Parts: sequence; structure tokens; C-alpha cells
Amino acid sequence: MQVEIVEVGPRDGLQTEKQHLSTDDKVRLIHQLVDAGVRKLEAVSFVNPKVVPQMANPEAVLEQVPRGQGIQYAGLVLSQSGAERALRCQLDAVHVAMATSDTFNRKNARRSVEQSVSEIVRIVQDVRAAGLPVVVCLATAFGCPYEGDVPFHRVLGIAEQFLAAGCSGITLADTVGAANPAQVSDGVRKFADRFGAEVPLGLHFHNTRGLGIANVYAGWLAGVRRFDTSVGGLGGCPFAPKAVGNVCTEDVVNMFQEMGVSVEIDTRQLTETAAWLEGVLGHPLDGMLMKAGPVYHGER
Repeated sequence: MQVEIVEVGPRDGLQTEKQHLSTDDKVRLIHQLVDAGVRKLEAVSFVNPKVVPQMANPEAVLEQVPRGQGIQYAGLVLSQSGAERALRCQLDAVHVAMATSDTFNRKNARRSVEQSVSEIVRIVQDVRAAGLPVVVCLATAFGCPYEGDVPFHRVLGIAEQFLAAGCSGITLADTVGAANPAQVSDGVRKFADRFGAEVPLGLHFHNTRGLGIANVYAGWLAGVRRFDTSVGGLGGCPFAPKAVGNVCTEDVVNMFQEMGVSVEIDTRQLTETAAWLEGVLGHPLDGMLMKAGPVYHGER
């Protein structure tokens, strides 16, 4: 089964940047990613622009992005009002996010875990009734910066409620880069044991402690085929202290391609996009392939 890359740079990647991209530059970024072969993108977020100004004007962005050729766009929502905005746009999927620890969720969504679960169950039902797939992302699934370890049975219990409501898949997110490969393998196994291997599972890693790509590999070995990544290693979370960027798209694609795993995305074009972003944002990005280049396989 082919690896599925979900590019989250236009959303998760930009949400903490001090330099706010214009609508035109957001659209330009998405065009470049699509030109590189990316076909699944979390392109926008329907949140209050006063709280996250980097995510302003999602409707305008979606009106200008390239369509066709198997391209699929998802929008992130955190609330019922965000879901209502999303359903008025041309989207292929809706992503919903919440944290599995109360302290983090209150900082991020101003709700307890219990309150968010209740609201998101209704969102899942509404989105499914509108005919769109909905994936729920469970943040802090591998640890919380405020509460420490999050019991995994709690994570699975939350996931069960959303699956019962009709969600199309679950993504487990290591929001603060706390996970390690053994923990990832164990979590994927427990998820499959509880829900069956046929329930779509994705993984979302941050590279805060340098283990992002190792965790992707551990998830792949455990059977996961859908991974959130961000061009150049962009990203972070405004409510996660010291959290750095997401695992880097071109680094992950390069790893799989070097392993002989089929991922039809052009890493050269991705590194060019990352270099363009460095100029627009005014600071270096964390991706490694853009610095080192591809492995040389010629004669020695």
C-alpha cells in the first residue's frame, strides 16, 4: 500500500509564524506543493482570526487554489461555528482537532476534554450528514507539556466516541514531540487491537526532540500508511511550550523513496519551495534534505 502524505504546512506550518503570509502567498505555497506532486493538503483553518491571525481568510484561499488531478483539500475546525464556515466552502474533507489532556485543551480550545468531545461528536455527525469525510486529530496523544503522560486508554476511549459518531478516521498527534518509536509502535498496536486494522489511522509528529522521522518509521513498521508532514519542517503550536516544527515533508518523502517505498512526490521541487519559504518568512527552516541534498548513488 502506498504511503499517504498529508501536507499540513499551509495550516499547521504557518500558524505560529511571526511573518503572516498574505492570501496570495498562501495560494502560491499551495500551488508549489501541488506542482511537486502533493495531492492531500490540510490547507486552511476556520478559527477566529483575532486568536490566530495567521489563519485569516480561509475562504479566499480556497477560492484560488488549483483543482482537479486528484487534489484533495481539508480544512481544520475546532468548534461548531468553524464547522459551519467550512461546510460553506469547497472542501474534500474536514479535519477536527482536540487535545486529550484537559489543561492543554483548555488553553487551545477553551473547553474541557468532556466539553470538546460532546461538541465534536455533533460536528462529526453534521459533516457526515453533509456528505464529507471527517478525520479527528487527537492532540497530546503521546504526552502533554502540562500534565505529562496521557493514559492511552483515555485516548482510545475518546477515539471510540468519534468512530461511533461516524468519523472517517483518527489521527494521533504528538503535539509537543514527546513520543519515542517504542511508544508509537505500542500505541498503533493498541489502536488496532481495539478497533481493528481496517479503521484508518494517521500519525502527526513534531520534531521537538529530534525523533519525528524515527517515529514516522516506527509507525510505518507498525502498519500506518498516512502521515501528516510539513514542507521545510514548518510548524509548531502557540499553546505548546518549546514545540518546534512538524516532521519535514521532503525529509519523510526522501526516507521512503530511499527505502524503495512508492511516494510520487518530487523532493527537488519541495526543497525549492522550502527555500522560497525561507525568503518569505525571513528565517531558516529545519528541513535537512534542503541543506544536504539527495544521497549520491553514482560510481565511487
